[in-house]
Order: sequence, then structure tokens, then C-alpha cells
Amino acid sequence: MMIEVFKTNVESSIQAKYLQVLIQQHFFFTEVNFDLEDCDKVLRVKGEKICTLNIILLMAANGYECNVLE
Repeated sequence: MMIEVFKTNVESSIQAKYLQVLIQQHFFFTEVNFDLEDCDKVLRVKGEKICTLNIILLMAANGYECNVLE
């Protein structure tokens, strides 16, 4: 099981919920959650096979910044 953590510019819980559903539709069998309380507006994606580039591109296609948090 892999966990990838991303820094985003997501601001609201409505945006986060929309993106959570969108990511899960594109990447089956993943667990997705946002921590908007964190200063980095953290996105966590947990799953067997996670392609970070595809998640970054999906977020960008929907107008959001997303970078792997090291």
C-alpha cells in the first residue's frame, strides 16, 4: 500500500469534496482525503498503485495546484 502526500491550493471543503470524488473516479481503489487545516492544504492518496504525475495533471486540469510534498 502506497501513500502519496501533496501540497495543494484547495481552499474550501466543497472544493475538497468535489476533488475527492473526481480522483476516486479516475483512480479506483484509492482512499483520498484533504487536510485543509494544514498550511499546505494537504491531499493524501492511499492505494496500491499511485501515479503522482496523473494526480497532479488531473488537479491542474481542474484549476488547482498540486505538488508532491517531500
